[in-house]
Order: sequence, then C-alpha cells, then structure tokens
Amino acid sequence: MPHFTINAGEPGPVIDRHIFGHFAEHLGRCIYDGLWVGESSPVPNVRGWRRDLVAALRQIRVPNLRWPGGCFADDYHWRDGIGPRAQRPRRINAHWGGVIEDNAVGTHEFLDLCAQLGCEPYLAGNVGSGAPRELREWVEYCNAAAGTLADERAAHGRREPWPIRLWGVGNENWACGGNMTAEHYANEYRRFATYARDFPSAPLYRIASGARNDDYHWTDVLMRAAFQTPIGGPLLQGLSLHYYTVPGGDWPPRHPATGFDSAGWKSVMALGWQMDRYVRGHCAVMDRYDPERRTALVVDEWGAWYAPEPGTNPGFLHQQQTIRDAVLAALTLNIFINHCERVRIANLAQIVNVLQAVALTEEGGGRLVLTPTWDVLAFYAAHQDARRLAVLGDAGTSRHEGLDYPNVSATASLAADGAVNVTLCNTDPAAPAEVTLALTGRAAVLADARVLATPVLTTCNTFDQPRAVTTRPLAGVSRHGDAVTLTLPPGSVAALRLAAG
Repeated sequence: MPHFTINAGEPGPVIDRHIFGHFAEHLGRCIYDGLWVGESSPVPNVRGWRRDLVAALRQIRVPNLRWPGGCFADDYHWRDGIGPRAQRPRRINAHWGGVIEDNAVGTHEFLDLCAQLGCEPYLAGNVGSGAPRELREWVEYCNAAAGTLADERAAHGRREPWPIRLWGVGNENWACGGNMTAEHYANEYRRFATYARDFPSAPLYRIASGARNDDYHWTDVLMRAAFQTPIGGPLLQGLSLHYYTVPGGDWPPRHPATGFDSAGWKSVMALGWQMDRYVRGHCAVMDRYDPERRTALVVDEWGAWYAPEPGTNPGFLHQQQTIRDAVLAALTLNIFINHCERVRIANLAQIVNVLQAVALTEEGGGRLVLTPTWDVLAFYAAHQDARRLAVLGDAGTSRHEGLDYPNVSATASLAADGAVNVTLCNTDPAAPAEVTLALTGRAAVLADARVLATPVLTTCNTFDQPRAVTTRPLAGVSRHGDAVTLTLPPGSVAALRLAAG
C-alpha cells in the first residue's frame, strides 16, 4: 500500500503560478471559432471573445497565455494585426492547414482577452522570417509610454502601455522556426535579444527557443552563449523545452485519443513520465552555467498528441480527451512542481480545440464542453504561489516497453492560509490504490476531498453529455492520528485539502 509522509513543518520553494500556463496558437479552431467568435456572433461574447469560455478559464486561474505560436509565430508579422480589421492583410497559414488568416485577432484583441482572463500575456516573437527591428518595434509598440510607436498605438485605441513582460525570442528554431543549428540560433538569439529592450516600467523576461526532448547539446550551447554576455549580464531569463507525449512514439501520431487498450494507456503513462528525465537532464546542463538558477527552464509546450479526430482537418490537430489525459496532466504538473526551483513557467498545448485542450467548442455552434484536463487544472490551482512541501515515500513503479513510471504520484503544498493541499494520481488503469498520507509538523484536519474518475476509462465529455467525466466527492477518507487513508479508483486524480489544525 503506497505510504507518503508530508513534512508540513518545513515549507520549501514557492511553486510559481506560471507553471500552470496555457498556449493559444493560430492553429485550427483554437483562436477562430474557439476563443474568438467576433462581436457580431450570436454566441454571447465580450468584444468578440466568447463569454462562457472566458468564465471557464477564469475558474482555473489561467496565469499566463502564450500567443501567437508555435510555428505560426515565426511566420507572423505583428503589423498585420493592428489597425482597422477591414484593412488588415489576408495571409495563408502555411503551417496549419493552408487556410486564410485574416488577422482579425491581433495584438490589441489578444491583450484584451488577457485582460478579461486576468492573466499575463506571453508574446512569441518572429525570429525565423523576421528581423531584430521587427521584434524591437513590437516591444516598443506595446511597452513605450511615449514616442512614435506609442502614438500609433494610441491612434489604434490604446493610449497607455500595457506593458508586456514575457517575450519569447523565436520558437522551435531547430525546425519550423528556421531549421537552424544550435550555434546559429545562439548568435541570432543574442542579436534579437539585444534589441528587445527594457522600458522603465517594463523590464523584459526574455525566453530563448530551447530544445526538444533530450537535445542537451542545444541547451549547452544556449547557456554558454547567452547566459553570460561580454557586457556582464545574462541575456536570457528563460530557456524553453518542448516535449509531447505521443503513444507508441510514432511520428506523425497515429494512435487515437479514444478507444485505446491497456497498452495504449500504459504507453501514455510511461512516455509522459519521460518528462521527468528530460527536465532533470536540462536542469543539470543549466546548473553548470547558472548554479544560482537565475534562468528558468520554461516548458512552454507540453501535452498529449494523438491522431486527429476522424472527419476533421488533419492540419487542425483536433482531438478528444479521456481520463487518461487527466492523469497525464497530473503526472506532468507533479514533475514541474518537483523541479520548481528551475521550472518556473510552463504552457499546456493548447487551450481550446487543439491537442490537449481544457475545452472544446462546437464547430459553428454555441455549445461548450470542458475536458477532464480542465478538472485537473482546477485541482492544481490550489498550488499556485504556494510553498512546496516534501512528499517522501515509495508508491512502487510499473514498467512498459522498458520505461518506468510511478504507480501513484503525489504533490503537496502549503497555502498562505495555512492549509495543506495534496494532489495525487493513480496511474494503474485496472486496480485501485489504497494510500496513506502521514502529516508531520501539524495535525491533519480533512476539510475537503475530491476525485476525478470514471468506470469506463475511454469515456469522453461530449456536447450531449458535457460532464460524463467530472469531479465528485471522494468517499471513504478516514483519519488515524496524524495520518489520512484513502482509496484512489483506477486511473484517477484526487485533491485533498487539510485545514490548519
């Protein structure tokens, strides 16, 4: 029986709320017919952004939103998206389906969405097909209080600077962002980052386009070239990492999001847990150059990637979800929390209608459905800006195709009000897990216990049955002295709140 000890008397580092960030690319139906319906739509909206979706995202306390890509970012020119919409150019979205991008959503619209969500914008600049001047002027357009570009911003309806702190300098420049070598991109990064200047009220948090998977060479080159510059200061505050869980390891992905068997379940668990190995590996490289951990590891694309749903445009990357994806999300977030000394920003890909989304919208219609991943983010919102607590114990491991992963994964944190929040997941698709949580440093007073589970693991939330997979109270939790005992159903995620005693 898995047994964990949580040390509530010695709180650790802060779990940065930005670990629970999201990603919205001009891809498929993420922006258009997803988040954005336009002011004239019969779907209730606020200045074009769909009202019910914004409300659902506010519930999970989205801390930051990355935009406009992804691969789209290195083909995007920000001036296409300002000024009167009727006069904005129409471009082909060459990366994603060859559809026409009419630039109805640009800088002003996106930043209005962020204001409605109450989240911080994370803008990805164009390095692949752009120039340093273009990025420099976008920064100035957003952040300068005065000058020609500030005047232009005011003429388009925004007198005050926003300002924007988080800036990505390119995306996947080893592939869709220009097929560059690490050495070439490192020089490009130094050049672009130099001209992306701070403003008095808006110091920049520059994030370099980092590696995928286990490309530690890329991380080594970037840290060596950009962490310490000749003028004495680091040019990068963050270095990204991208990793997608693709069952079977196939590319392009061919496994369906639903209808999987036991091997399909285990493949996602085993490959998902590889994130821990990759994070450890990149952190070790970064530690050699930055032992004080001033530069963050930014995992700004992660999630499950399956074959597109039958009958949809394959370039739109639309996929359904099951409880399997909820467990993967919990596993992944536990990894980030366990490494929160270095991992301080992460972005689930993507927020709606694309890949591991937290919501799906009806094509051309008004209905909205929340996915099981939404419920997990609702659980984990309790960890935002809390202090991590050490969780010690051995839950045992399973093995699939040569890869190990934990049977039960757990995270705990100390909230500002003194409560201890615990999140757990059971990765076994067939057997329940009886778990004991012993709390040291304080008494354990159970205030709330909830679980996300379903008897049939392939069940999906649909427009006709929007909460087929949903959160419910976790029954049978018992207290024995300073310990709490509970049973996790097969393939489930649970959240407990232990009040200050």
